[in-house]
Amino acid sequence: MRQNVRKAPLADAAAPVSISCRDGMVLAGHLWSGARAARLGTVIVNPATGVLARYYHYYARFLSESGFDVLTYDYRGIGMSRPADLRHYRCGWLEWGELDFDAALRFARTHDPDGFLAVVGHSIGGFLPGFAASATAIDRMLTMGAQYAYWPDYRHRQKAALLLKWHVAMPLLTAVNGYFPGRRLGWLEDLPAGVAYEWSFRGPRMERSYPAARRAEILGRFAAVKAPILAVSMSDDPFGTPRAVRRALSYYAGSQSSVAELSPQTYGMAEIGHFSLFHNRHAGDFWQDTLEWLRDGRNPWPAPS
Repeated sequence: MRQNVRKAPLADAAAPVSISCRDGMVLAGHLWSGARAARLGTVIVNPATGVLARYYHYYARFLSESGFDVLTYDYRGIGMSRPADLRHYRCGWLEWGELDFDAALRFARTHDPDGFLAVVGHSIGGFLPGFAASATAIDRMLTMGAQYAYWPDYRHRQKAALLLKWHVAMPLLTAVNGYFPGRRLGWLEDLPAGVAYEWSFRGPRMERSYPAARRAEILGRFAAVKAPILAVSMSDDPFGTPRAVRRALSYYAGSQSSVAELSPQTYGMAEIGHFSLFHNRHAGDFWQDTLEWLRDGRNPWPAPS
């Protein structure tokens, strides 16, 4: 079944940019210039796994019209940052955070050295910042369904199907093809093998996916992030359940953080799930609410007293 991820060809409304990583990789992205009369700072939008940056272009344009400069980009191996041959291309979530997001941060800081810097992270995009050495530069974070795919945390009624799809079929197909052929199957985009395997085999402790010699360094980077974090969880999200979101959020030990647990009924919808908050149907509700946090630092969804 194809995921409902709408494509948004709005790149002509932004300036194409090249983002240079420390290892020499160059990522492709776009910079959306904010309304000059109300310029509020810069927002970096981190995509979910297997989702093209262009899916977030409507939201980026909305933020730019509200006064932010906005940087959107594709991780290595994805979309405009994909190599000619993805077979046996070596990268994983660690590289997306440690190299790609770090480069996006440094690009944003060069673009606006002294301005306010926020991050909007969807799914794995809300977890990747902790891998980046430059993440101490972040002033505020908003995450949606942010988790690292530990399957026991999936929504109970869909757990078995998701386990078979993403933790059995995906690694098998990746082993056969040298990459995960998601586009051909209608299961998001193609993925580099390393990303697919990290998703498939992640355990309860994220750091155990990496060499023992690196674990203390990785944990220290997460703990060094001081930006306040507002983590959004949807009641019908099969991946970003409250348990999964809190598990990921626990790594940001140095940040003041809170979780907003919403339901589709919050916005008069029958369902929302993991993807559709970035669909432009939410421009008048969820997107407006995110401005309260990004612009003012105010949680628009406080827990009932």
